[in-house]
This record gives sequence, structure tokens and C-alpha cells, in this order.
Amino acid sequence: MTTVNEAAPPALPARQVRLVVLGALLGVLLSALDQTIVSTALPRVVADVGGIDDLPWVVTVYLLTSMATTPVWGKLADLYGPRGTFATAIGVFLAGSLLCGLAQGIGQLIAFRALQGLGGGGLFALALSIIGAVVPPADRGRYQGAFGAVFGLASVGGPVLGGGLADSLGWRWIFFVNLPVGLVSLATVWTTVRVPRTRRDHRIDVTGVVLILISVTALLLYLNWAGRTHGWTAPGSLALLAIFVVAAVALLAVESRAPEPILPPQLFRVPLVRVGGVFAFLSGFTMFSGVVYLPVYLQEVAGMSAARTGLAMLPLMLGIVATSMGSGMLISARGRYKPLVVTGAFLVLLGTLALTRIGTGTPYLFIGAAGLVFGAGVGLTMQPVITAVQNSVPLQDIGAATGSVNFLQRMGSVVGTALLGSVLSSRVASGMADALSTVFLVAVPFAVLAAVVSMFLVEMRRPAAPGGAPAQPAAEAAGD
Repeated sequence: MTTVNEAAPPALPARQVRLVVLGALLGVLLSALDQTIVSTALPRVVADVGGIDDLPWVVTVYLLTSMATTPVWGKLADLYGPRGTFATAIGVFLAGSLLCGLAQGIGQLIAFRALQGLGGGGLFALALSIIGAVVPPADRGRYQGAFGAVFGLASVGGPVLGGGLADSLGWRWIFFVNLPVGLVSLATVWTTVRVPRTRRDHRIDVTGVVLILISVTALLLYLNWAGRTHGWTAPGSLALLAIFVVAAVALLAVESRAPEPILPPQLFRVPLVRVGGVFAFLSGFTMFSGVVYLPVYLQEVAGMSAARTGLAMLPLMLGIVATSMGSGMLISARGRYKPLVVTGAFLVLLGTLALTRIGTGTPYLFIGAAGLVFGAGVGLTMQPVITAVQNSVPLQDIGAATGSVNFLQRMGSVVGTALLGSVLSSRVASGMADALSTVFLVAVPFAVLAAVVSMFLVEMRRPAAPGGAPAQPAAEAAGD
């Protein structure tokens, strides 16, 4: 029988809960924007500080450090509480943002982006942990649906804002703009979140952190260098792949014995966490195929400016926003999430299949419709799985569970971005339109796998009020 966590978060006044959610959403906005706002300003960066050969690392190093530290922040939230941990993460992110804006060379910018990523890795997972810590299980879906909406807005608004700032105030302002938003988020969460916690002895799993960094770095280097420069089977490439495998195996062994593991193995004995983690990886891979490479098509093939591309992405954004918020409300009202996730996974598959058909001269009506379907699927799959995972573990493990699943989702998005980027680079000689259709074609098998895995997720019902009777599988509770 599938059960949910029965410990009730501390009861807070509705106004205070709304303020907490606002502060957390601002943190998510910073994290989401930083994945989209930088790319459109990169040409300006090169013109100012040089270093075109090292330019990809401005993006890659942020993804690397943010992804590798996501489960670390989740564990720290369980050990020290979400408020102080969130404050630390956003402080590190803002320090990195300030230094990025002041960088005088490409080497400095890369180093400061790594620092920014260290903090950025905690913003999304910790914001979800804060919601899990202060919002009763019955209401989490409604609030967390807004998180997907923020991501949708950032995916469209980021390129437009980045291009606009780079053209007007200069590229440094794509980093300086983080400061006022981040300070408001920090102040809001710090003054409103009051979560009592029991002090307990703890140890930081330093070995686990190091092995995560080594394994993820080796994998990203393999995907970035092997596919684009050295070849998939070159000796250096295979050496990187071997380092990844060895470090990953060592990580599994270390985490099974660590007193306070970063990725607690016992959490993955929970069916929702285990299957939800696999689904998060696959959906993250597929999701970024449309979010990252559809704008490339609109600019490089359709010839749109950055601002027009943002407008052309509105159908995809509206799909994400509408279904993210709608799914949250449905989960809060009905307590069931699986039909939403399965529907969303098949919509993403349908949208991905449609995007394989785009080329030169494709009518925008077709592109907009494909983007709307794709976005609607993304909105139905992003948050419901995390909400269900949070409701399936004890309150004291919410941070680790959220961080672990979010880590796998980020891992999927980074692997997808790197692998599909390598496919694009290898195919671009045949024409950008053909290369991009190939990119979407490569994403199709991952979308198929995500749809299949979604059907193995365990449905459950949870009590409308926290602390009620244990949940039952939906088939037993509903009699269907």
C-alpha cells in the first residue's frame, strides 16, 4: 500500500503562507531566468571580453555546478531547516551574479558563473522544500502549480529580456538584474518562514558531494567534447566516459554506507520516488529539446529577432502556464495526479513528433500549435510528480526527496541539451533546418520512454487534511 507523509507542517495564517510562496517563487524565477537569459547576450559578451573558444563554458559551468549541488542543498535543508539554507543559497547566487557583472575577462566570468551555479542549484529545490515544509499536503499541488507557470514565463521572457538588456544597458545587466529580485526573495522568506525543527547530530557527506561533481563533470565533458570535437570513440572521450562510470558506481557504494547520504538510498525504495526519479530524468531530457531548440529554429531558420522569437514562443508558454496551474488545482481538489502526468507525457510526445516536421517555409500556425501541445504536456508533468513524491515521504525527508528528484530532472535537461547540441553541431553542415529536425527526432525515443514510465507511476489518494489516515492506492480508494 502506498502511504503519504502524515506529519502536518506547522499551521500558518493564510496571508503568511502567501508571502512565503511569493518569496519562494521569486527564487524560482531567478533560477529559471538564469538558464534562458544568458544565451541571447553571449555575442555581446564575446565582443567585450573576448574568449570565443571558451564561450560554451559560460553556460556549461553554471549547469554543472547547479545540477551537482541540487541534492546537497536538499539534504542541508533537512539538516539545518529550509529558511537558513535558502538564505545561504540565494546569498551565494547573488554574490556570483554581482561578480559576473564585474568580470573583466572570460576566465573570471567562467569562474564566477561556477560560483553563481553553486547557489542556483539550491533555489528551485529549496523553494519546493519550503512549500513542502509550510503547506499542508492537500494544498501543495495548488501552490506548486504556480512554479511551473513561472518556468514557462522565464523560458519565453528570458531570451527577450536578455537581448533587450544587452542591446540597451549592456550585457552586465543580465547579472545585475538578479540583485533586487533576489534581495526581495531573501527578505520575504527570512521574515515569514518559521519552521520548528528538532536538532540532531549530523554529518555532511563530503565524499558523496565530490563523487557527484566528478561523475557529472566527466559526463558533461564527454557529451560536449566527444560529440562536437574529438569523436565519440576517441581514446580521450572513452577515458571521460570511464571516469563517469567509475565515479557513479563509487557514488552508489558510498551512499549506501554514509551516515547522512546526499542521495539517501532508502528514499528510492519508495515506489513514487524511484519511478518518479526515472520519469523526471526522461521528461527533463525531452522538455529542453523544445524549450532550447525551438527558439534556435525561429531565429536561425525563420529569421526572427530575439524579441519576435519571444512572442512566437507565446503558445508554448501559455500551454505551460495554463496546465501547470490547472494541474495544481486539480491535485488539490481531487488528490490524484497520475492521469495528469500520463496525459502530459503523451502530449509532450505528440508535440515532439510534430516538431520533427518543421523546416524551411513551415507555416507559423503549425509551429504555434505544436508549441502549444508541447507546452501543455510540460505543464502537466513538471510539478505533479514532485508534489506526489513530497507527499510519499516523511516530513523530515522532504528536502532530500525533492532535491534528489529535481537533481535527476536537471540531469536529464543537461544531458539532453548537451547531447542534442552535439547532434546539431554534427548535422549543421547539411543545413540548419534539417539539423534541427534531426535534433527533435533524436528526442522522440526519450519522449516515448517517458510516456511508458509514466504509466508505471503509483497512483494514490491522500487525506484532505494532513495527519489523517494513511493514503490508499487510487484503485482501492476509488474502486476503479
